[in-house]
Order: sequence, then C-alpha cells, then structure tokens
Amino acid sequence: MAKGATFAALRHRNYRIWALAGFVSVIGTWMQVLGVNWYVLKETGSATSMGFAVLLQAAPTLLLSLWGGVLADRLPARPLLIAAQVAHATLAAGLAAVALTGVGGLPLIFAISLLTGAVSAIEGPVMGRWSSTLVDRETLGNALALGSLTNSAGRILGMSLGAVVVAAVGPALLFGINAASFLAVVVALFGVRQGALHGHQVAPPDGGRSRGGVRAGFAYLRGQPVLLLALALAFVLGSLGRNYQVTMAAMSEGPLDAGASGYGLLSTVFAVGTVLGALVAARRRELGYRTLVTAGLLASALQIVAGLAPGTWSFAAVILPIAAAAVVIDTTVGTRAQLDTDGAMRGRVLAALAVTGSVSAAVGAPLLGWLSEHAGPRQTLVLAGSVAAIATVAAAVALDQQRGRGLILTLVGSPLRWPVRRVARSAAPIAQPAGAVGGGQLTLRPVLMPAGDSPQAAGVSPADLTGPALAPTCR
Repeated sequence: MAKGATFAALRHRNYRIWALAGFVSVIGTWMQVLGVNWYVLKETGSATSMGFAVLLQAAPTLLLSLWGGVLADRLPARPLLIAAQVAHATLAAGLAAVALTGVGGLPLIFAISLLTGAVSAIEGPVMGRWSSTLVDRETLGNALALGSLTNSAGRILGMSLGAVVVAAVGPALLFGINAASFLAVVVALFGVRQGALHGHQVAPPDGGRSRGGVRAGFAYLRGQPVLLLALALAFVLGSLGRNYQVTMAAMSEGPLDAGASGYGLLSTVFAVGTVLGALVAARRRELGYRTLVTAGLLASALQIVAGLAPGTWSFAAVILPIAAAAVVIDTTVGTRAQLDTDGAMRGRVLAALAVTGSVSAAVGAPLLGWLSEHAGPRQTLVLAGSVAAIATVAAAVALDQQRGRGLILTLVGSPLRWPVRRVARSAAPIAQPAGAVGGGQLTLRPVLMPAGDSPQAAGVSPADLTGPALAPTCR
C-alpha cells in the first residue's frame, strides 16, 4: 500500500459494496441502541435498568464468541451471515412491535436484547473472517481502519438522527429502520463477486486442526506468545484507559462541574477523536507492534494529563487524542490478530479478541466507577494512566525479547530499557512454545492471506459490542 493512501482499500469493488452496506447497518444499529435505552429509561426511570439492557447484549460475547469462532473456521461464511442478518431483522421487528403495542413490555425487551447479543456473539468471528477476503494482504490494515471510520461516523449519524426521531415519534420507528438496514447487508453479501475474493479461506496444509473446536483454539493461543502479549496489553489498556463513559461522567459531575451539557460536549469530542484516529490508522503504511506500543504510551500519558486538566475545555483537548489513540490500538491489535495467525485458527483468534474486549469493559467500568467514587475522578485517571503506562512498557520489553528486535529502544531509550527488562522478564516466557523460540527470537508463521474484527467493533471497536470486521456490521 502506498504511503498516505488513506482510502486504498476502496479500490477493491467488493470492499466498496461492503463498506456502504456496513455504513447503513451501523446507522441502524445505533438508532436501535438509542431506542432501547430511551424505552427502558422511560418505562422504569432507572439508569440501572438501562445499563442492564446493555449488559444483556454484551454478556453472550463471553459465552458464545468462541463457538462462533469455531463455526467461522469450519463452515462457509455467507450462509451463516445471511441467517444472522435475518435473525437480527426479526429481533428488531420484534422490538418495534413491543414499542407499538406494549405487549410483553420490559421483560420481552430484555429477552430480545439477550437474543440480539447471542446472535452478535456468534456472528462476529464469522463476519471478521469472511470480510477480510474482500481485500488483499497489503490493504488489510487500511480496510480495518476504514471499518473503524465507518463505525464512528455511523455511530455519530445514527445517534443524532435517532435523537430527532425518538423525540418526534418514539422508539418504534427506530427499531423498524434498524430492521430494514439489515437488507443492505444481505444485498451486499449477494453483490460481492466470489471470483474477486482473495484466498484467505484456503486452510493451510495442516488445516485439519480446524476440527479441534474450542480447546484447539486455546491450545493454539498458548503457543503464540507475541499474540498473547498483544491481547494482554489490549486488556489492560481497554479496562483502565478506555472506559471513558465512566470517567467523563465522573469528571463532569465532580471536579469540572460541567453537568449534563459538559458530559454531552465531552462525548461529542470523544466521538470526533475516534474518527480522527481511524484516519490516522488508515494512513499508516504498516500497523505493527511498535505502533501498538507507541499508541499505548501516548494514551496512558495523556490519561494522566487528563486527570490534571483544570477545566472542561482543557479536558476535552486531551480527550480528543486519547480517543484517536484508542482506535489506533484497536485497529493494530485486530490487524496483527489476522496477519500473524494460522488460517485454520483465525476465527477462534478473533473470538478471543472479542472476549478480551468484553471482559476489559466488564472489569474496567465498575472498577473505575468505584475508584472515582472513593478516591476521586482525578486520582483515578492519574492512577489508571500510570498503571497502563507501566504495563505498556513492560509489554514492549517482553515483545522485544520474543521478537528479537529493538522495539522499545527507540521509544523509551536505553536508560529505561534494562531496569524495566528485569520487571518484564517474568512476563515474556508465560506462553513460550517449545521449538518456537530460538536464541530469543520468535518465528511467526503468517499465512499468505489473512482471514478475519470493532472491532468490534472494533471487535470493534471496543467499539461497542462489535467484532473486528472490516465494515462493522455485526451487532
């Protein structure tokens, strides 16, 4: 990919079709998210109940994503994805019916939310593995970054339009629009030219391992120390440095005294930052481990600065690059998860990435909330940023040892290299496979073409219940 080719992936016809469908679908997704939140809040008057609905959609990821990864590695993707879109559309239509008639009420809303999360958990790895066949290896990272851009822009537009619609006519229309949006994904699945797909789904000669199920996926991951280190770093950065919906609210109500309007401003700035981050990632010639470490250090340092920000606007100025760095981190981890893994195991690796994102949110959000309440929002940001920075440097040293390269020498300088190495040395061999490392250097076996999350998103992004698909259309 030529340097600076921000939209290089769009030269692929199949990807253009998929990206357009993804954008339509993401808009519908966020309309539905807003509609469910509004309906539950109106019926109960409880933010806790609203959070419970969100939890019901996220929880199945922990239980079902790994099985979705197995399906992604074993079965043809397109029939599974078409079935998933039909299921999503049916569930969204069910929400519309409840909102219009009141039949079933909140219990049915919660049940549909749980089923929606279950479909998304199974669909995510399948979506990620199949969608990466739309581009060649050189433009995979760019395609992932553009997927993050699609998700961020669709989120902003979906939430903005949804707010207008729900105020005017209520949430039923939002659910109906989301149900119709899945038609765009089905049309795209049929519109993609099979002959133009890249050969990511061809299993390697030892592809029989794809029959090993979930246990085989865990065994494979145990033999990939570099990938495990990247996932561990993503977990720390995600749990301590990315749950800004919690810390932004705590800062707005506390030290900044900005109230609801200030929280809305900060949320908008954060959303803009994710768009900028996606553009930065798209312009990168290569998304490697050095990029991951650099973005992690930047986000962690800025988090400390955010805790010291005196006012709302200065806090917003720091939030913007933090959001951008978060997207770069997500995109880089998703790219490495696809490029540096065995083709027969890629669906299960993507499932592990989705689970990592969900667990980091589930652990980090209540932890940061508790710290903000008992230690103070500023102290929480400084403490979490400091821990994240230390973890990033430790992971960098361990990656340096495993890969036999001077990854951190140019990042933190040689004076810091050796003292930190002693701390991180115990982390490096945690999953060192027999025969895989010789002389301190890891030999990776990337397949010819990656297949495979924001994403989200996204994986996903974190991005909010999505896996790491090229165009984040999975729910």
